[in-house]
Amino acid sequence: MKPNSGTLVINIMNGGKAEAYEGVYQCTARNERGAAISNNIVIRPSRSPLWTKERLEPNQVREGDSLVLHCRPPVGLPPPIIFWMDNAFQRLPQSERVSQGLNGDLYFSNVQPEDTREDYICYARFNHTQTIQQKQPISVKVFSMDSLNDTIAANLSDTDIYGAKPVTERQPVLLTPTGSTSTKVELRGSVLLLECIAAGLPTPAIHWIKEGGELPDNRTFFENFKKTLKIIDVSEADSGNYKCIARNILGSAHHVISVTVKAAPYWITAPRNLVLSPGEDGTLICRANGNPKPNISWLANGVPIAIAPEDPSRKVDGDTIIFSHVQERSSAVYQCNASNEYGYLLANAFVNVLAEPPRILTPANKLYQVIADSPALLDCAYFGSPKPEIEWFKGVKGSILRGNEYIFHDNGTLEIPVAQKDSAGTYTCVARNELGKIQNEVQLEVKDPTMIIKQPEYKVIQRYGQVSFECIIKYDSTLLPTVIWLKDNDELPDDERFLVGKDNLTIMNVTDKDDGTYTCIVNTTLDSVSASAVLTVVAAPPTPAIIYARPNPPFDLELTGQLERSVELSWVPGDDNNSPITTFVIEYEDGLHEPGVWHYQTEVPGTQTTVQLKLSPYVNYSFRVIAVNEIGRSQPSEPSEQYLTKSAKPDENPSNVQGIGSEPDNLVITWESLTGFQSNGPGLQYKVSWRQKDVDDEWTSVIVANVSKYIVSGTPTFAPYEVKVQALNDLGYAPEPSEVIGHSGEDLPMVAPGNVQVHVVNSTLAKVHWDPVPLKTVRGHLQGYKVYYWKVQSLSRRSRRHVEKKILTFRGNKTFGMLPGLEPYSSYKLNVRVVNGKGEGPASPDKVFKTPEGVPSSPSFLKITNPTLDSLTLEWGSPTHPNGVLTSYILKFQPINNTHELGPLVEIRIPANESTLILKNLNYSTRYKFYFNAQTSVGSGSQITEEAVTIMDEAGVLRPAVGAGKAMASRQVDIATQGWFIGLMCAVALLILILLIVCFIRRNKGGKYPVKEKEDAHADPEIQPMKEDDGTFGEYSDAEDHKPLKKGSRTPSDRTVKKEDSDDSLVDYGEGVNGQFNEDGSFIGQYSGKKEKEPAEGNESSEAPSPVNAMNSFV
Repeated sequence: MKPNSGTLVINIMNGGKAEAYEGVYQCTARNERGAAISNNIVIRPSRSPLWTKERLEPNQVREGDSLVLHCRPPVGLPPPIIFWMDNAFQRLPQSERVSQGLNGDLYFSNVQPEDTREDYICYARFNHTQTIQQKQPISVKVFSMDSLNDTIAANLSDTDIYGAKPVTERQPVLLTPTGSTSTKVELRGSVLLLECIAAGLPTPAIHWIKEGGELPDNRTFFENFKKTLKIIDVSEADSGNYKCIARNILGSAHHVISVTVKAAPYWITAPRNLVLSPGEDGTLICRANGNPKPNISWLANGVPIAIAPEDPSRKVDGDTIIFSHVQERSSAVYQCNASNEYGYLLANAFVNVLAEPPRILTPANKLYQVIADSPALLDCAYFGSPKPEIEWFKGVKGSILRGNEYIFHDNGTLEIPVAQKDSAGTYTCVARNELGKIQNEVQLEVKDPTMIIKQPEYKVIQRYGQVSFECIIKYDSTLLPTVIWLKDNDELPDDERFLVGKDNLTIMNVTDKDDGTYTCIVNTTLDSVSASAVLTVVAAPPTPAIIYARPNPPFDLELTGQLERSVELSWVPGDDNNSPITTFVIEYEDGLHEPGVWHYQTEVPGTQTTVQLKLSPYVNYSFRVIAVNEIGRSQPSEPSEQYLTKSAKPDENPSNVQGIGSEPDNLVITWESLTGFQSNGPGLQYKVSWRQKDVDDEWTSVIVANVSKYIVSGTPTFAPYEVKVQALNDLGYAPEPSEVIGHSGEDLPMVAPGNVQVHVVNSTLAKVHWDPVPLKTVRGHLQGYKVYYWKVQSLSRRSRRHVEKKILTFRGNKTFGMLPGLEPYSSYKLNVRVVNGKGEGPASPDKVFKTPEGVPSSPSFLKITNPTLDSLTLEWGSPTHPNGVLTSYILKFQPINNTHELGPLVEIRIPANESTLILKNLNYSTRYKFYFNAQTSVGSGSQITEEAVTIMDEAGVLRPAVGAGKAMASRQVDIATQGWFIGLMCAVALLILILLIVCFIRRNKGGKYPVKEKEDAHADPEIQPMKEDDGTFGEYSDAEDHKPLKKGSRTPSDRTVKKEDSDDSLVDYGEGVNGQFNEDGSFIGQYSGKKEKEPAEGNESSEAPSPVNAMNSFV
């Protein structure tokens, strides 16, 4: 035995006999963990014995008789190879009449005079010993009928003259095998050889069939002039009766060979090594099949398990060993032996009970580099017993990685499906089991992708010109790119005319051969990009110009050499019109199934005018030919004569076979039917077969017409089925089809998810967990889970409303989901249902949960009324969505001076149960801006803003407009009683009257006053009459701080101010002039309403607070 090795060397070169080492050997390897054994190794010496000497009588045979020359070689090891030769060492010719049998004998179906010779020699070649043994020559003499008559007349009596009859033909008689039947046993996976050799005159022909079946395609071969049937890789399906038929013109003879295929044991499940930690359970499975069924026996460390040392954790159950609560002493090597009369299998399996702390096999600080937006795989190869649990962290103090953006593989690898720039950094892998913990860090770098920012473009260049292709790239600065140029996907020609620059390719002195596709390829160590462009080289216009055109169509199509599956087509090309024909395209029409439709058949080079075409059975062919040159395609030729091929069995089976149930108790089998072209013959039908998978069930089959669906009723719900569909026609079946797996119909799931738990994340988001339902109760393809949830009531209002259920669907076998968009401080209910292809299962019990308080929405409105010299009254509505228990309101306000500057901010906290407030001690004739919002215990909600103005004096005649555009508070003295002001107002009124008359005249003449044009576009509240319903002043409001108000606003009837704007008032700018002008200088008052009103009660005025109205009050 070799040192440090288990190899045993037997050397007889220096003496010794091989016979001394003949026997059965087995190797055993042993250590403290156990013993493994090898298969039996049989050593037998080769033998090449000599032929025994024997006296061979000459063979005298009359012409036409059969003859067998026996070889009977000596028994050698391994068996010799037999062949027949003559004295000149030339192989004797063999034919259907003369051939060598499997046993080495030479058979003559009938002898002829030319068979006479004295040197028929049988040779036996022993390859292992490289020797050839020779049998003594055999003499054969064939008597012709003329010579035989003379001999018989001289030597035999008159009663024996029967041999002198002329040569007569005889019907076949089998020389081997003898009798009418025989049997043969062959092993699975080997080669089956069946032989039939017959005598007869004329020489019989041999034909083979399998009774009740067909010879297997692709595995059947005929040898020795069809006298030997050879089937390779035989299986149990090849068992049966095989009949050989010998036939000539006088009759036939047959012999039936009953073949039984047995099988040495072969593995179904070989035992595999098992690594367990102390206290764990495990199983060793050893399953084999064979014919007959093999016996399973177990050994432990090479000793039959029945007499091996007892192990309380081990239990043998037929082909399985069950281990329970193993200990370290349970480690051993187990052998499984599966044997029958034809052989045995032996496999070793090491059961290693191991207690090992975790080890990480990936090198520390390994660097991974990937391109952005591509996957990143970070390895963490580990070992330990019990199997360690793996966790990943990012950064030194990062939290454990979870979520859909990561994929965790069983081998410890962390996958980032789409790595981004922020994915770069240090990742820590932690492996832990009950014996310890270990960690390892790896680095990830994410690089920018390489891009071609300017690609080469299509170019057309004249011959002998110069052309350049650009390829400008952008890449990560840490990567080193290489740029390669290709022409037609091959290297650039080795030509100095091709100049490759940093970001371009230039071709000098372009020729016709430079025509093609040029590709720029940019490679880095991490990615590769490419871009292509076509270069077309054209010639300068010739003088005179040559006219190029498409070729004329071919003509004189002719079909010759018609066979079942092929025909030869020839044609005469038409004129090429100055552009050589490059290709001929052959098309065909199936006049039997698709008349008038032409299909592509093949194409040949333009120099070829004949083609051998492959045909399909049962097709009425017509052919036509199309010529192609660089200009284009010709018109099709006239069709050839029609050729109808013979019918045959289908060559193929239907495609896209599926089995999908439409009801819980059926299986709908569908397929794509064969076309008429594929049918190969009339009477196309389908054999539909099915059987339930994983159940010891036979195939059920039915023959259906040329349809594409069959429904199987009475199936169990959602059971897997093996399905196959085979085509057949009047001539037979297509090849055996492949099987597909389908399922019978689904039914609604049976049970609801259990253990539904809700975790409220915040006031608008909750996370729901549930336990998955058992797959067998789904009764269909699991599509996911649906969560139904609805708001029961708001905890702040205690008022119920119409229940609007919301549904969220979570695909796959997920066990949790997020519920967004919840309303704060509300009570909700939810349930979970499992979904399959049929629908939803029952709902889980309703789960109640509540959301915490949130910040409230803004107050529903803010109105400012009853302005006085030093006070304003505020009214407001509670928030539409309080989102909790209101604790207070916060009011902030500040004055606005004439230059739009804001004064100091005052803040007031108001109890939550209040809805009005009177602000006192304010400045008279001053604009204030108010900010108002509500609060809960969580915080403040969004605020609403308004503006208002205190009045000028107690008389209340002129009150500033609230919400009147950009008007600002003005502290003016009361000049309405001054005589000069009254006179001035009269003059202004007169001027307005004149302007009105002028406008009226211009309007009647077709002109349009600019002011009126603007007012038509949007009416301004500054020049509108006071509202007739309540006569109150409007209020100035702004929904956002310092946002200009829109023009054209009116004060709503509820006294709230809309978020709009109007023109500026001259009161803010003038020196006591209570009027207002447009941009063109015209007085707006001329268009304001002047209808007199009755005085209103209280402090309310009967007219809008425009300057004109103020003037009218003075007049």
